[in-house]
Parts: sequence; structure tokens; C-alpha cells
Amino acid sequence: MIAEPQPHRLSPQEYLDWEATQDIKHEYLDGEVFAMTGSTIAHNLIALNLASTLKAFLRGRGCRVFIADVKVQVSERGAYFYPDVMVSCDERDRPAVNLIQHPCLIVEVLSPTTEAFDRGEKFRRYRQLSALQEYVLIDATQISVDRFRRLSDTQWELQSFTTEDTLELTSIGWQGAIALLYEDVIFESIPPSS
Repeated sequence: MIAEPQPHRLSPQEYLDWEATQDIKHEYLDGEVFAMTGSTIAHNLIALNLASTLKAFLRGRGCRVFIADVKVQVSERGAYFYPDVMVSCDERDRPAVNLIQHPCLIVEVLSPTTEAFDRGEKFRRYRQLSALQEYVLIDATQISVDRFRRLSDTQWELQSFTTEDTLELTSIGWQGAIALLYEDVIFESIPPSS
């Protein structure tokens, strides 16, 4: 989740040097630094459910699953983001210590405050990653998943999923029930209006 930008602009290297000394995570976009805020229990459970399932599935296949605290570098000029779940099967990412550059799958768990950014500007930036094959958006307020699959350099296909559906991630050869992503999730109930 993104909070308020910091007051001054930084170069990508200044950001990386500065952020390595910080107690909290910060994303970077066009010279601006954004502090990451906490998330809800639903958000955390959804990311954990997917990451742990993918980790077990991909064990021994040369892919690595990352969750929340690993940043992705979109380009040499930035942006740098912290996806909720990310998978890289690319050998170029094997020696990586601080960031991933060639993910095949990125997943963002949506919140009301980040949904527009995750669907818009963030996805526009992620599309610059040539290795990225799928971008998945999982709603944390209701059972709803959107998967964008790369068809070509300029074309992406959207498929939406709900409660009874099976999500297929062709980038890593996995499929599973949407219900699995929402295991143990309790949605916030909205009181009826009077």
C-alpha cells in the first residue's frame, strides 16, 4: 500500500542507497519515494495462501517465489515496486540479492486505496518487463481475481474469476481453485444503512 511521497526527488541509485538504511519499505517512481503502509489481515492471508501454494508447487523446478519484502526493478531508471507475490524462473535472477529484474509472474492484492494505481500506472510500468507473462490482481474485499496474460509485446488478455472458478497460471504451469486463495479470509462486513 502506498502512503504519501517523500518531499524531495532522488535518482534511482540515491533511492537504492537510502532505502537500504530504512526501517520501512519504500517504492520508487519517477524520482519520488513512497512509504509502504501496513495491510489488512485479509490482504496478508491472500498473499500468504498463494505464495505458499506456489512455493510447494514450484519446489525443484528452478523457480523462486517471493512475497512482499522483495522489490522488482522495472528498468534502470526505476520504477521499483514491492509486489505482494512474484515468481522468477529466469537464471539472470538466480544471483540476485536485493531485487528481481526478470519475473514471469507478478501478483498484487488489491485494497480500496491502491486498486486504481495497481490497475493503472503500476500495470503500465510492469508491462515494460519483457519476462513478465502474467499479472494477477486479487481483491481483498470480495472474491474476485483478474488475470492479465501477455499475448504479444503490445497485447494483454484479461480473464476474470470468481468463487467457483479455477485460476490457471500458464507462466508457471499451475492451476488451482479460487477458493484456495481466500482460505481463512474473513471479509469486513458493511453495516446496513438505516
